[in-house]
Amino acid sequence: QVQLVESGGGLVESGGSLTLSCVVSGKIFSISTMAWYRQTPGNQRELLAEFTNEGSRNYASSVKGRFAIFRDNTKKRMGLLMNNLRPEDTAVYYCNVQGSSGAYWGQGIQVTVSS
Repeated sequence: QVQLVESGGGLVESGGSLTLSCVVSGKIFSISTMAWYRQTPGNQRELLAEFTNEGSRNYASSVKGRFAIFRDNTKKRMGLLMNNLRPEDTAVYYCNVQGSSGAYWGQGIQVTVSS
C-alpha cells in the first residue's frame, strides 16, 4: 500500500524558513510528476512546485525565488525548502506523486507564518 507522509511543518515568524519533507512508502509505478501543493480554507489546492516528467522544476509565481523543491534519486523522498516566509504562505501543504495508477497524496501538514 502506498503512503506519502509529510513532516517539517509548524509555526515560524515572517521572514523565517522551513523545510518540508515527504517520504513515500510502497511502490508507485512509472512516476511522472512529483509536486507540492497548498490549500487554505475555502480555496482550491494550489500547485506550488513540481518536478516534471522530464525532471525539470517548475514553480508558481507566488513562490518562485523563495521555495525550492528537491528529491533523492530513488524518488522516495521529496522536500520543499521554504525561505523568506510570509503570513500569506500560511496553509496546509500536501505532497503529490503521479504514477501510472493515478495520483497519490499525503495527509497534509500545517504551516503557519506569524506576522
